[in-house]
Formats: sequence, structure tokens, C-alpha cells
Amino acid sequence: MRYAQLVVGPAGSGKSTYCSSLAQYGVDIKRNIEVVNLDPAAEHFDYEPFVDIRDLIQVQDTMEDEELHFGPNGGLVFCIEYLLENSDWLHEKLGDTEDDYILFDCPGQIELYTHLTAIRKLVKQLQDWNFNVCSVFLVDVQFMTDGAKFLSGTMAALSVMVNLELPHVNILSKMDLLSKTARKRLDRFLEPDCHAILGDIELNGISAFNEKYKNLTETIGRIIEDYSLVRFIPLNLKNRENLSDILITIDNVIQFGEDQDVKTKDFEEEDPENEDLDLSNN
Repeated sequence: MRYAQLVVGPAGSGKSTYCSSLAQYGVDIKRNIEVVNLDPAAEHFDYEPFVDIRDLIQVQDTMEDEELHFGPNGGLVFCIEYLLENSDWLHEKLGDTEDDYILFDCPGQIELYTHLTAIRKLVKQLQDWNFNVCSVFLVDVQFMTDGAKFLSGTMAALSVMVNLELPHVNILSKMDLLSKTARKRLDRFLEPDCHAILGDIELNGISAFNEKYKNLTETIGRIIEDYSLVRFIPLNLKNRENLSDILITIDNVIQFGEDQDVKTKDFEEEDPENEDLDLSNN
């Protein structure tokens, strides 16, 4: 069995930084964690990719092609579809080493995960290659600190969960950049409470739109609360214990290590003569 985290989320949510930090943490604890770059528009990241989609195709190629002439968004979708059409290339690059643990650093185009099918097809391909896959959805915590934004981010996370149909972990990234005041405000939302969310929206002023759709907003909040559909785990990359807890959580989700043999230690049998000597001394 092989294991994979599909690291997804909006642009700027810290996906590459998360992958880099987790890979370095793996080095520190003597565990091999590789990173695959699936963003054909990436310009810089802090890790050395195990596989890089840019070796196959880049967004710039699709924009400069005389026949295609895509824009940035259309070019990115084309690149992912081109990767699927050339899945043998990815399969060869990944190899077939047992117990591989790979982070797939995905592009920041949210529609790839909320309603398009390309990433879901990629997941199916990975599963056919004997990968246990978990989706890890990152959201920048600075865009989740009031009721309306938190509700919006929660619905985006739920949309990704439904579309990808995978074991799923939601992470609030960049917690180390949050002020104490904003952190206190956020704490009210981490355990879903529709009354806290609606109260925050009302506190910030009810617009004509909010007034008209207040019942809808309240119903969405209550569904999230009653059915525990979405939970967020705060991530502070400066806190090693926090990073370790998140890795353990995801390992449990993808059942990493559950099929490993239990290590046993052989004990030397005691010499019967020594045993008799001990008894006589007593």
C-alpha cells in the first residue's frame, strides 16, 4: 500500500509552504515524505519536487501555442487534463515503491476541486496505483475571521468534500499571522455554532441582501452545526507539536502504518544453573 495527501485549496492559502514544512519535518523525524508539484504555473517553492508537472507541460506553453492560445485559468485546466491523458508519464515518475508517502501540491484554482472532474479522475488513477488518498483542504485563516466569511469558507470546504469523495481534512493555515483579537473572534466559530455565526453577521450590520436571505443563512449554519459536516484544524507552522498532531490525524485517516508488522524483541533465555543459584541465595 502507498499513501498520499492531495493538498488543495484557494490560491495563496499556503499549500506549498505546508508541503515544504511537512517534508522538512519528515527529515527531522527520519521519515521519508516526498512532494509532487502539480501546479504547472508554479514559479518558486522551498522544496525539491520528487516529480514536477512542469517537466511535462507548463501553463505558458498553452498560452503561447498558436492553436490553443489559452488564458491563465483555461491553460491550467488544460495542463491537468493533459497530465491525465499522459498518466503513464506520471506513473513512471512515481515508481512503485511500497509504503511511499507523497504530498501532491495542487494548483490554487478552486474550481478544479469544487465542480470540475479532472482532479477526481486523477484521484481515481492514484487509487488504481494502490494509493490510499486523503484530501487536505487549506484555507487562509485571515479570510475566516468573521461570520459571513467563515460560512463562505465552510461551504467551499463542503463543496470540495462532496466533489472529490475522499477522506477529508480541513486546515486553517497561517495561524501564526493572526492577531490575538482575531484569534479570540475565530475561536467562536471553530466549533460550528450557527447562533455565533449569525450573531457576528448581525453585529457587522445587516445589508438588504443579508436581511432577505437571513433564513437561508440560518438554515445553512444549522445544517453544519447539527450534522458536524465540517471541522477545521488550526495550523501554526511555528509550532512543531501542532504540525505533529496534524500529521498524526491525517495518518489515521489514510491508515498509514496500520499494516506494518508489530516489532518484537527476542529475550535470551535464562541459564537454568543461574536460576537455581538465585533460588539457593534466597
